[in-house]
Amino acid sequence: MDGGKRSVLRARAGVLLGVVLSGLVAGQPATAQSRPVVVFAAASLKTALDDIAAQWARQTGRQTRISYAASSALARQIEGGAPADLYMSADLDWMDYVAERRLIKPDSRGNLLGNRIVLIAPAASKVETKIGPGFPLRALLGDGRLAMANVEAVPAGKYGKAALEVLGSWNGVKDRVAQAENVRAALLLVARGEAPLGIVYSTDAASEPKVKTVGMFPENTHPPIVYPFAVLTNSKNAAAAPYAAFLRSAKAKAILEKHGFAVIGGPTN
Repeated sequence: MDGGKRSVLRARAGVLLGVVLSGLVAGQPATAQSRPVVVFAAASLKTALDDIAAQWARQTGRQTRISYAASSALARQIEGGAPADLYMSADLDWMDYVAERRLIKPDSRGNLLGNRIVLIAPAASKVETKIGPGFPLRALLGDGRLAMANVEAVPAGKYGKAALEVLGSWNGVKDRVAQAENVRAALLLVARGEAPLGIVYSTDAASEPKVKTVGMFPENTHPPIVYPFAVLTNSKNAAAAPYAAFLRSAKAKAILEKHGFAVIGGPTN
């Protein structure tokens, strides 16, 4: 074989090797990017975050895997070592809980949303009331129970109990409360007609056509409802920070507001 032919073969082999190597290198980021961002989020965020996850996937090609539960349950799972990249709580207390245990990256923490709590009834209910000091909640319940998230641990339940205490209605209903593991479970009790009344977030009520809002609790009857978020200390997912930033984007803001949340602060882009 003459030198010219050998040169051509070497050149072709070099091109082929380059193509193979470039494919392997290109495959590494693709594999890393295919790893979903694992989000632990308050149950009340489900409808909105599902929409945001779909938008994130369309925009970036990346996926999210979201575990919805009570903020308290998620915080304890994180404390127990459950693998996740981002935590979104429905109150500041449980975010403080994980922060005090050094389980979040402090510079990634931010307050994202606000919300309201409301009294709901099945859609066909004839109940009408005006929520204020001494309103007749016990009489409105009749022989039924008041559906609430756990009043000692779950944010929605804590907010609801605080409001009823301020309004002077708690003592009359505390033995008639059907406590659920999270706010969406409380919503379901009312939607199914298993409870004549319930206390949930206004965003939950808006997401369920089988219930109606009977009244809104005054904001000065309970602590401010704030949803913070943060990237977890043990997260090794390079997409976690971009996803957190996306939650602050104009597109995410539009989705959150469509679902009835009050977005704290303006979008970042």
